[in-house]
Amino acid sequence: MKKILVVEDDMPIRNLYKEELIDEGYDVVTAPDGVVGYELFRKEKPDLITIDIKMPNMNGLELLDKIRKEDKCIPIIIYSAYGEFTQNFSTWAADEYLVKSSDLTEFKNRVRELLDRK
Repeated sequence: MKKILVVEDDMPIRNLYKEELIDEGYDVVTAPDGVVGYELFRKEKPDLITIDIKMPNMNGLELLDKIRKEDKCIPIIIYSAYGEFTQNFSTWAADEYLVKSSDLTEFKNRVRELLDRK
């Protein structure tokens, strides 16, 4: 079973993503910020990571940079409400940049596609 790490500071949204991904057949671990996300990345060895950008303690771009310094191959999706970050060079290290939507179909499709490529 593929393991996904969801790094999202908003608890209801984090739980929604977790439940949706579990329903898709994935093992899911979650983190409320980049600091815990980084610890779980190192401990859990997920197959894919989703990262929000604006979070306390360590934001998503800082987390993305730290992970990429250790693992250039793990699929990473930035899933943020802020579309303006798509022009930030720091986000280009991610495999995908999706703007949050109430319809999670595209999100789940991109997760599946990236894991199928791995």
